[in-house]
Amino acid sequence: MTAMHREPTLAETDPEIAELIRKEERRQFEVVRMIASENYVSRAILEATGSVLTNKYSEGYAGKRYYQGQVHCDAVEELACSRLKRLFGAEHVNVQPYSGSPANLAVYLAFCKPGDTVMGLGLPAGGHLTHGWNVSITGKYFKSVPYGVRPDTHRVDMDEVRKLALEARPRLLFCGGTAYARSWDFPAFRSIADEVGAVLVADIAHVSGLVAAGVHPSPVGIADVVTSTTHKTLRGPRGGMILCKASHAKDIDRAVFPGLQGGPHNHTTAALAVAAKEASTPAFKEYAANIVVNAKALGEALIARGFALVTGGTDNHLLLVDMTPKGVAGKPYAQALERAGIVCNYNSIPFDSRKPFDPSGVRLGTPAITSRGMGVNEMTAIAGFMDRVVTHIDSEPELDRIRAEVTELTSRFPAPGILL
Repeated sequence: MTAMHREPTLAETDPEIAELIRKEERRQFEVVRMIASENYVSRAILEATGSVLTNKYSEGYAGKRYYQGQVHCDAVEELACSRLKRLFGAEHVNVQPYSGSPANLAVYLAFCKPGDTVMGLGLPAGGHLTHGWNVSITGKYFKSVPYGVRPDTHRVDMDEVRKLALEARPRLLFCGGTAYARSWDFPAFRSIADEVGAVLVADIAHVSGLVAAGVHPSPVGIADVVTSTTHKTLRGPRGGMILCKASHAKDIDRAVFPGLQGGPHNHTTAALAVAAKEASTPAFKEYAANIVVNAKALGEALIARGFALVTGGTDNHLLLVDMTPKGVAGKPYAQALERAGIVCNYNSIPFDSRKPFDPSGVRLGTPAITSRGMGVNEMTAIAGFMDRVVTHIDSEPELDRIRAEVTELTSRFPAPGILL
């Protein structure tokens, strides 16, 4: 009888990569992860992402593929689409975009010609690169007219949006951002889009999990098209999706494939189907509500310690902190926080006088730490750590002491998907 064949493990095949993954796993367990666009996925989602579905090519859509052998991949994609349609109340869903930026680019391809005018929140005000900013392809191939925020409140000025839209008559009007801590008034954007004949696109990459759970207003049924990543507050794999009205389904699907992509990543689609199932549970709704509770509690604790928050607080999962009153720039502060075991990103603030690579602010998010079960008490503790870091930013011994306390804190909260 022939001996059973055993394939070598990752550690045996490539010990260097295996060790780097092990170290990253340890890092994600030990630190307080507050990058607003990051989270922890479940063990089930990790299993789906690392499955044999990565072996299969599936150009086309379910029932209309260009390769044979699709019986199971079709079922996976159909499950993902049906679950997301139910979760968000959408008429049509495309789960094939590789991430949020390709999803947005598909919208341009579906509705625009090069040189058409588009409008979105400017990057310095908290918008996303793909909403027409000049360093992105979306700002190079299309005429971009960005709108901003009010100097006094740092909130989107709907009067300015309407004024600019009436002047520019954009083909696409984007609402949504990457560093904006307040809810979006989707009906107000709908009214402006109707007035100027624009296609309204809501980019909910950051808040899609909050939208699914009903703790952030939903643009579904209001916007013509809704785009999102799938890995932030939704707590799924790294990927993208597009939700749209049925009347736009054909244009969106053609823009994704064959317009921009070849075969979808079936392993990601399967993981997204799992994430959609998880997001339909009462536990997920409680989790999403706690994200917002934690963000508000963290903001209040920071304000009590003399930190300045852009817009004065938050309605969602993120906080944008202006470090100017503390006498330190965002970049050195973010670097010091990391040495103390708290990971965020330095970030421009509205009307920032500093350069983007050395800005005045830091951006904080509560999705990942909420996934670990941390609550209001832990937000107060984290604010205390952050205050000590800014006070002792040049003291490595004190940063080491804070890191030890941070490690003790995180050791009490399991990290989803990580078994140490």
